[in-house]
Amino acid sequence: MNQAPRPQFRLGTRRSPLAIAQAEETRARLAAAHGIETAHIEIVPVIASGDRIQDRALTEIGGKALWTKELDAWLQSGEIDFAVHSAKDVETLRPEQFAVGAVLPREDVRDVLIGASSIHALPQGATVGTSAPRRAAQLLHARPDCKVITFRGNVATRLAKLAAGEADATFLAAAGLNRLGQTGTGHPLSAEEWLPAPGQGAILVECRADDERTGAFLAKIDDAPSRAGLLAERALLAALGGNCHSPIAVLTRHEGDWLSLRAALLSPDGAERVEAEARFKADDPSGPSSLAAQLLERAVPAITVHFAGAPATRP
Repeated sequence: MNQAPRPQFRLGTRRSPLAIAQAEETRARLAAAHGIETAHIEIVPVIASGDRIQDRALTEIGGKALWTKELDAWLQSGEIDFAVHSAKDVETLRPEQFAVGAVLPREDVRDVLIGASSIHALPQGATVGTSAPRRAAQLLHARPDCKVITFRGNVATRLAKLAAGEADATFLAAAGLNRLGQTGTGHPLSAEEWLPAPGQGAILVECRADDERTGAFLAKIDDAPSRAGLLAERALLAALGGNCHSPIAVLTRHEGDWLSLRAALLSPDGAERVEAEARFKADDPSGPSSLAAQLLERAVPAITVHFAGAPATRP
């Protein structure tokens, strides 16, 4: 009787259905790239703090680190060899002992509106559930008559809250719905008109920076265009000094060896909005910094107060 192969690598992931789907996609890509059985890669799930606490917005309880801290501890201690994350849930400044081992081919970056066919089709005074400052600010900028309430939880939880009448509409990421096999749910919003979140649709795989064996193993599934776009968006976030309270949206386009980033900053109440665009070589680290400087220079104090990269004094 044949025994199952002994796992050679341990993959850490959150325990939510979407996180597990992303972990399984990563494992399948690695197995195919290396010509091995998926059983060589063990999926090790953890319940993240962000999954345990569902009744408050992340901005109130510690921010994006609540999605990563348990996996970070396991990775640092060697209990897992690499961790799989939704890129948009990973805080901008990461521990130096970790490295980006791979970025998978990016999925659909759009948001999906559930409950109406478009932002303008929402009923007058509609209540919309979201815990994302970017979504709330963009909604209130386009529809100041709407009311935003906090909606947290995984896809099924948020859809159940909507079905129970807690809100008239909500937003979900198209990428998450696609990865869960729920295509056709809701109405995708144009990424040109409703800018996505930095990192949306991207799966980020981290390993220990000094672990050459795992780094080489992950490199086989690294998608260069997706990595370039994601790292540019994360560099923009770093230059802006934004945090989980800061409403920022960005759309990245690939033009050969060049990247085009179009970004918007908003005040949390949606009353103020500033937009700028930059085109630069994908390997040019000054491109995102230059775009951040443009945005902060044009922004009013109601926006810049939410970004640590803004000048301390303004003319």
